[in-house]
Amino acid sequence: MEFLFVKKKKKKGLMVTILIMIMISILLMDEARAAKVTCKSKSSKCYYKQVQCPSECPTPYPSDPHAKVCFINCNSPICKAECKNRKANCNGVGAACLDPRFIGADGIVFYFHGKINQQFALVSDAHLQINGRFIGVRPADRPRDFTWIQALGILLADSRHNFSVDATRAESWDQEVDHLKFTYNGQELALPEGYPSVWRSPDDDNIIVERISDTNAALITLPEIAEISVSAVPITEEDNRVHNYRIPVDDCFAHLEVQFRFYRLSDNVEGVLGRTYQPDFKNPAKPGVAMPVVGGEDKYRTSSLLSSDCASCIYSPHIINTNTTTSMLMVDYGALDCTGKAAAAGHGIVCRK
Repeated sequence: MEFLFVKKKKKKGLMVTILIMIMISILLMDEARAAKVTCKSKSSKCYYKQVQCPSECPTPYPSDPHAKVCFINCNSPICKAECKNRKANCNGVGAACLDPRFIGADGIVFYFHGKINQQFALVSDAHLQINGRFIGVRPADRPRDFTWIQALGILLADSRHNFSVDATRAESWDQEVDHLKFTYNGQELALPEGYPSVWRSPDDDNIIVERISDTNAALITLPEIAEISVSAVPITEEDNRVHNYRIPVDDCFAHLEVQFRFYRLSDNVEGVLGRTYQPDFKNPAKPGVAMPVVGGEDKYRTSSLLSSDCASCIYSPHIINTNTTTSMLMVDYGALDCTGKAAAAGHGIVCRK
């Protein structure tokens, strides 16, 4: 009996060893299959360093549009590959969603209502201008407009190009119909529906647009400057009921949910959201208020979606090389997968002069 017990124990131990070896082999195979990513930022100490993607996000171009993607954070103190979600996170740093609700670089939530059918500078720096066009309604008994961001206009001094993305009007919402319209230098882009369609600006690759779902979601990359996650969404019947917007029956007010991640901003950056990235910025939003509204309509109003003529705008298309000015590298981790124990808030900012 003792002999049989020892024999069974040895057999069980052997099976456990075999299972462990199989698991190790699978992990090694996953690591071997994992892609590598390369930092292409010439200003980074990680420039042209190639690192392997982690098993949690083994590729920067997953076949599943909902999967996390791998990227190398060129402005991180350590050059390593990390995971992130590409869709806009309305609760992350750099977000601009809802009526419109912003989250600044300091992590503070504030609202900026603007005006219906007017444009406002969201970010204005020497090399970059990002404007937002606002749409909305004002019921007869309301003291202000209900507004949403319907379009973004982008000006790049480095390339002298302009770009815009609109949420197109819809009477009723159908998620299977695409409501995003992209325009480059005044010409509408023919970006095929379906994931993962990609468009790159001719000659210089200064603007890259990727569909991150079959319809209504895209990632706009301005290499070494910013990433912008945009999604087209409607005002739902539930939103309309809860907030008493009283939107008309023939318009679901398609608008944009946006999250910005900036990699190059100067200390003097301006704009509704941009000013929160100034190193000494003090947010005027009152703490403890359910809906802290900040003003600035007169400071940030522009004459069109692709103009930089607001009172506080500092965009200068004549400055091609901003490395000659005092600048600051900034990274917004609002879309990272920060679920580990070390992540207290799920986002952070790294600044480096």
